[in-house]
Amino acid sequence: MKSVVIQKPNELVIEERPLPAPAAGDVRVKIKLAGICGSDSHIYRGHNPFAKYPRVIGHEFFGVIDAVGEGVDETRLGQRVSVDPVISCGNCYPCSVGKPNVCTSLVVLGVHRDGGFSEYAVVPSKNAWHIPDAIEDKHAVMVEPFTIAANVTGHAQPTEHDVALIYGAGPMGLVTVQALKGVYRVKQVIVVDRIEERLAMAQRSGADWVINNAEQSLQAVLDEKGVKPTLIIDAACHPSILQEAITLASPAARIVLMGFSSEPSQIVQQGITGKELSIFSTRLNANKFPVVIDWLEKGLINPEKLVTHTFDYHHVTDAIELFEKDQRQCCKVLLTFGQ
Repeated sequence: MKSVVIQKPNELVIEERPLPAPAAGDVRVKIKLAGICGSDSHIYRGHNPFAKYPRVIGHEFFGVIDAVGEGVDETRLGQRVSVDPVISCGNCYPCSVGKPNVCTSLVVLGVHRDGGFSEYAVVPSKNAWHIPDAIEDKHAVMVEPFTIAANVTGHAQPTEHDVALIYGAGPMGLVTVQALKGVYRVKQVIVVDRIEERLAMAQRSGADWVINNAEQSLQAVLDEKGVKPTLIIDAACHPSILQEAITLASPAARIVLMGFSSEPSQIVQQGITGKELSIFSTRLNANKFPVVIDWLEKGLINPEKLVTHTFDYHHVTDAIELFEKDQRQCCKVLLTFGQ
């Protein structure tokens, strides 16, 4: 089989590898589609501290089970599945409180273990989620990105009365817009970004109001309208955002941090306690695949609004470079494997 392998930072090859056999409890998935994420680019460029090389990247992937290991029901053969990349122990404290996404021995497919940019991948059976026939392939491959939004909203518990402010109209900001509007029917969703084309994508995804904060002060615009967000989501990950969010937030608001910035943020504690704000962080997803599959079955979200480009996997280098360089026109890029 052919696999996309990062041998070391900035060295990508398409390598011939032996066809893997599933071990006990595993299934083998014949990959049909995979999505490119920022973390794939970070591993390629050597900017992910968790990655070990060589590595088959890719943690957003969909395909069909073509082999099962010992102990796996053979009726799973031929099932269409999307794969949850989060592999956890099930026994540690985070796992015991429903947070396998921060398991003390966390393994993420495509980061710590070979992922889905390959013609075949072996994964734990419990991580391969059956996709109903009514859900198209091109939607099924997008389940994992939407689980990020499901994790955010699981923390924040949005209601139709919320006024939500999202920093960043990249893929993670946009999936969150769709979840807030399509699933939770939030009264108002405001998106702030510095790229006009991204703001247009946010409007297509359901944002009620978009603001370019390269051209105007976000605080001044919100103050002029008398808007105090009750839910603020940082999907842009800049050290200055947290303090601004604390300043802008309504009393009793919730703030959710999605980013992995290693730069320090300077905040004034009084702003948090004075308003009794709740601050959450979110990483990956905690058993959210069935949640998103249900959203798709009910037509509450539309992944096609995010997909801008599709490449055959042989052109993966071109695909990643487009993803990295064209933030104006490019949002979600898919790779096609054997059909």
